[in-house]
Amino acid sequence: MAEEPQKKAAKGIWQLYDVKGDTLTRKNTFSPKAGKGYFMAKHKDRATCGHSGYTEFASADKSKT
Repeated sequence: MAEEPQKKAAKGIWQLYDVKGDTLTRKNTFSPKAGKGYFMAKHKDRATCGHSGYTEFASADKSKT
């Protein structure tokens, strides 16, 4: 019989916010093209907006030889 695939940990909206006392702070930045309410997804080398397709690339360290 085939093995059951491992279940991934559930992701949720609570990972986008940080609660300190009575205040909420947003961990991700908002998309400048789509506006407030649309987060930029963090990737290894870039940040993207899933709604508008806007992408900001991280500056690469070119001093490596």
